[in-house]
Amino acid sequence: MIFSGFLKTDLLNYPGKVASTVFTYGCNFRCPYCHNYEFVVGGQKESYSEESVLQYLEKRRVMLEGVAVSGGEPTLHAELPDFMRRVKELGLMVKLDTNGSRPEVLEALLSERLLDYVAMDIKTSLEKYPMLGYSDTANIERSIEILKNSGIDFEFRTTCPKSIVSKEDFPAIQKLVGTSKWVLQIFNPRYTLEESYHNEEGYSREELEAIVEKYGLNVTEIR
Repeated sequence: MIFSGFLKTDLLNYPGKVASTVFTYGCNFRCPYCHNYEFVVGGQKESYSEESVLQYLEKRRVMLEGVAVSGGEPTLHAELPDFMRRVKELGLMVKLDTNGSRPEVLEALLSERLLDYVAMDIKTSLEKYPMLGYSDTANIERSIEILKNSGIDFEFRTTCPKSIVSKEDFPAIQKLVGTSKWVLQIFNPRYTLEESYHNEEGYSREELEAIVEKYGLNVTEIR
């Protein structure tokens, strides 16, 4: 397996853990505001082999607690389960970042107990998913239900550019997440897949706090 990015020490991506983060290439979504676009469409300057990553993890496993696998969309890669098995053999925990488009892969990873934490993006209300280049929202709903019944730690998260997530979309997302952990992420226009989104308006923290209060949303955190 070849990775398109590798953060050797990451204190942010795996909540509460000292971790390494690897990034896979390629994605089946085309979110115009994506800030990891170099991993989606190519253009990254470096690549990392699975063996080089595992060698580093083995040397540092006393200092590390886990590995986060992000992207791109990791579940597109058939080699993913084997990589996770090898990480678990090192005694490290595994976190997966996913868009939820491949519930069958998520279910298989969970059944093999290869996942300790999952962060799934819920982009907007289901009706707007075609704006992101993806229409099979039944898969999104299935992944949500799989996580709710998984027995592991997980979070749903929504990045909030105003043209993608209108105020009316928040209650629709709330119905999907229910009482599960839900994180709102403040949109940063600095790095985006589409250049036009460099000028896109996002909600401020104060605006998001007001929306949470107005609709009585069960939001765990605003980042």
